[in-house]
Amino acid sequence: MEVEIRIPSPGESIAEVEIANWLADDGSWVEKDQEIAEIESEKATLPLLATHSGALSIKLQSGTAKVGAVACTINTDAPKPEGQPADLPKAQPEEVKAEPKPESEKENVEQEVANEIHSSKEREHVKVTPLAQRIMDEQGVNVDDIISGLRRITSVEVNQALSANVSDNLQDRPAQRSESRTSMSQLRKKLSQRLVAVKNETAMLTTFNEVDMSRIIAMRKEYQKVFQEKHGVKLGFMSFFTKAVVEALKQHPMVTSFIDGDEIVTPNFYDIGIAVQTPKGLMVPVVRNAEILSMAQIEKSILELAEKGRAGRISLNELTGGTFTITNGGIFGSMLSTPILNPPQSGILGMHSIMERPIAVNGKVEIRPMMYIALSYDHRIIDGKDSVGFLVKVKQMLENPEQMVFNGNKPENILLGL
Repeated sequence: MEVEIRIPSPGESIAEVEIANWLADDGSWVEKDQEIAEIESEKATLPLLATHSGALSIKLQSGTAKVGAVACTINTDAPKPEGQPADLPKAQPEEVKAEPKPESEKENVEQEVANEIHSSKEREHVKVTPLAQRIMDEQGVNVDDIISGLRRITSVEVNQALSANVSDNLQDRPAQRSESRTSMSQLRKKLSQRLVAVKNETAMLTTFNEVDMSRIIAMRKEYQKVFQEKHGVKLGFMSFFTKAVVEALKQHPMVTSFIDGDEIVTPNFYDIGIAVQTPKGLMVPVVRNAEILSMAQIEKSILELAEKGRAGRISLNELTGGTFTITNGGIFGSMLSTPILNPPQSGILGMHSIMERPIAVNGKVEIRPMMYIALSYDHRIIDGKDSVGFLVKVKQMLENPEQMVFNGNKPENILLGL
């Protein structure tokens, strides 16, 4: 019996996908639930699974395909191969007998050998200064590579010879003017459309601040080992930022709002998107209800979603529905940037690299590990007061992590009922 396997639908309103690559060969035997192909859509990458065991017959090659089209069939009546055939014994090469060379060739060879022996004896008397020998050793050259006939080689001759060789190699090397072309994936096409739409359809603005990361760095250093032993995951920076963002959003709810037609929608929950760079492109998996998660739960969720994204096994549900996004360009060395919004969200926080800089602390100049942070927001619904106030609150809680335990307030304010 032949069983048809059709292209699955990755989500509503998606009528076309791309078969990224086949993981099994045409005519090969596949087992039930084996991944036989990767299906890439504008939102996610999905595996195509074998529904039965049998011989695979590919109907659609890699490339664009319609949702619901027959991608392949499986012949369940085909006999299962017992194993790979044994390797055939390799043919032994025939023994080649050396043919006698003509007398003229013998004489030429003997003359070349004699010349080489004579040259070698001559070069035994060439003196090389210690500095020249060191340069030659570093560059991997010998006396023959430098010049023949000199009785004394100095660093000047070595550097002149090396410079001449480099110049000759550069002149002889042909100019490379080739180019390569690859088709854009469905995910990349959709990402391009969304980025252009954000620039054209929103009044995007970015505000900046800087954070002294001393307290968080010291806390990670002190508790990293204990935290990892107890929770089985490392304590990273992202959990601190996620906690700080959630508490700041509670005090500035307009930053997590978005426009829906003629209405402004303000969620009373906090689903934080974490931007992850993958081989397929930028993805933003979502950590659901971050307000009720512990630091360890946040770290585990981010790690799990990031691994799924990089492996191309993240689901559509894990990529949709975020209310705010955090992106970390600092892992690539970015000092400062203006992150672009992830629609329909109205705000995104950009993290950057930590660099030691001199700052004024209580009237004195100290070297502190500093990070620039940036908030890009839609100015249509978020005013300067909310955007700047949100970023200042994030800064305060990152520099004083204990405030995260008291809903973003100072402990003494909670104690005094202020």
